[in-house]
Amino acid sequence: MIEIELKFAIPDKETVEEIWQDPHLAEIEEAGSREKLPFKAAYFDTDDGILAANDIAFRVRLEGMRLVAALKWAGKSEGALHTREEINVPIDGEACLIMPDPAIFKESGVGRQMMDLVEGRQLSSIMEVGFLRRRMRVDTGESLIEVSIDTGEIAADAGTLPICEIELELFSGSQDGLVKLGAMLAKRYSLVPECRSKYARGLLLAGRMPVQRG
Repeated sequence: MIEIELKFAIPDKETVEEIWQDPHLAEIEEAGSREKLPFKAAYFDTDDGILAANDIAFRVRLEGMRLVAALKWAGKSEGALHTREEINVPIDGEACLIMPDPAIFKESGVGRQMMDLVEGRQLSSIMEVGFLRRRMRVDTGESLIEVSIDTGEIAADAGTLPICEIELELFSGSQDGLVKLGAMLAKRYSLVPECRSKYARGLLLAGRMPVQRG
C-alpha cells in the first residue's frame, strides 16, 4: 500500500496540548477514535547498511499491546508531504524487537528482495524510537485522516534526538483535503514542515545516512 501523510514539527509541548484540544478537530473527529498509546520501535539493518543503501526500512514496533513488523521503501518527501510504499505484518513475541526474522515478509516481492540483500547476514538494531502517540480519526468531508501527535525520542549509539511532531495520514478520500487540514493547523499553531521521517533522522544521528549517488 502507499502511505500518504503530512509531517510537521511542533514547537513545544504546550502547543501539543493546544492541538490535542483544538475545537475544529473535536468537531470533525470520529466518535470513539481518540486515544493515547505508548509506542516502542526498533529499526534493523546489516553492519554495512545494505537496507538503507537500497532505501528500505525494516521496523518492528510495539503499539500499545500490538506488535507489528513493517517494511517501507521508495520514500519521497516534498516539504511536509511524505509518500512511501509500506507493508505491515502483525507478529507475536517481543523478542522480535531484538532479533527479528527477515522471513516475516517472505510472501511479498519486496520482502524477498530484502532477504536477498541481507543474504543471511545478521540484522541488528541501529536505532530505537520511543514515544507517546495521541491520535484520532477525523472526517473533513473530503478525506478521512488519522491525526497523530508524537512526543518522545530517537536513540542511537551517538545519542538521542527529541520527537515533538504531528502526522496527518490520509486513510481515504482526497489528498486535497489532507493538504487543507495540514495548512490550517500549520497556520494556527506555527508548525514547521518536517521533511525527514523519524527513520531518516535516526540514520543521521547514527552516522548511517547512505551516500547519495549522482
